[in-house]
Order: sequence, then C-alpha cells, then structure tokens
Amino acid sequence: MKILPPTLRDGRRYLAFELIAEGPVKRDDLIREIFSAAGSLLGDVGASECAIRLLAFEDMKGVVRCSPERTSNTRAVLATIRDVRGTRVLFHVLGISGTVRAATKKYLAGVDVFNPVEQSHINE
Repeated sequence: MKILPPTLRDGRRYLAFELIAEGPVKRDDLIREIFSAAGSLLGDVGASECAIRLLAFEDMKGVVRCSPERTSNTRAVLATIRDVRGTRVLFHVLGISGTVRAATKKYLAGVDVFNPVEQSHINE
C-alpha cells in the first residue's frame, strides 16, 4: 500500500499545556485519565472524532494532538480532568498550533517532544 500524500491526510492541531498538580503525575496515568474523560464527556464516537493523543509530557508540560475541527471539544475534555490517581490537577492550555515545532517553540521552552525521556520504558 502507498502512503497518502499530505494533501489527502487529515489535519491536526497541537495543544501545548501546563499541568498544575499537587504532586507528581506519571505519563501513563495521565493518558488513562484523558481517554477516560473523553469517553465520559463525548462518548465513544465523539472521542474517536477528536483523535486525542498525548505526544509528550515532561516536567509537568506537554503536547496533545487533536483534530482541527474538535479543538474546543479537546479543551473541554482537558478542563474536566480534576484528579489523576488521587492527585488533584488542573490543565492550563498555553496555546494551539498547527505544527509540533511551533507549539514547542512558542509555548514550551525546554520540552523535547521528539525525544521524550519518559517514553523510554515503553520500548522495553
């Protein structure tokens, strides 16, 4: 099978966020909570239309990828998350961008999206 050309691919938006928490939060727990909140707020169909993915999470800052038509729904999902594994949290969306590079340069100084530290245990 051939890869789709860029003109036929679905668009994406990248939300840079800061997580304000009372304690440490693990990446896996955050992913689980985002998907749980999306399913309960939007339902299975709405959550799949949003196409939410956590690309990077390091030093309580990160990037979430979503569908361009569903950025407001994605922001609503993030706003509904109040705790992760008993740790109270608050999402602060710093900005929305069309590329990962622009989102990290504008809003997340120092977070390396392309080589995150916490993802190294997934490949083991």
